[in-house]
Amino acid sequence: MLFRVFPRVPEARADHPGGALFVPRFDQGGGRHDNPESYGALYLSRGQVGPVAEHLRALQARTIRDRHLVRAGGRLSLASLDEADLGDLLDLDEPTNLVERSLRPSAVATADRDMTQPMALAIYEEGVSGFEWWSTIEASWINVTLFEDRVAGRLEVIGEPDPLTLDHPAVREAAEAVGVLLE
Repeated sequence: MLFRVFPRVPEARADHPGGALFVPRFDQGGGRHDNPESYGALYLSRGQVGPVAEHLRALQARTIRDRHLVRAGGRLSLASLDEADLGDLLDLDEPTNLVERSLRPSAVATADRDMTQPMALAIYEEGVSGFEWWSTIEASWINVTLFEDRVAGRLEVIGEPDPLTLDHPAVREAAEAVGVLLE
């Protein structure tokens, strides 16, 4: 199972703006693995806390209120996704995969987009659907980057996305992990 945080618009189809599988390519380019001229990057995680922490990280050392959980006109929500039809993903936590690509762990986990974006493009050019890598917030959290064109129609949203509130357990755990105070 994979999880994704996104600004939900009720009644939006999953692959349309406000839906759990929508990739806003017009807004991509600054993200860790973005290469919008070649593909849309769909960022997910294997656990519920990781994607919430990624969103809260920008508010580090601040006190957040409920209004901080609304973006682009939608309530941030946590979607659960069935990955059964994805097949194998390239695991960048596996040393042999790093060695085969002449990658160092520090090059995978860096915030330097001049390193991570070309790495992601090279992996895309291998023809895989996506790859797994460890969170730079907490190494035990596994993040997943999927290439939109390669996974279209192969992910299924399970149930209704869960609206994020200050009382949501994943928000509370993520806030503690990134140093955000909840009010």
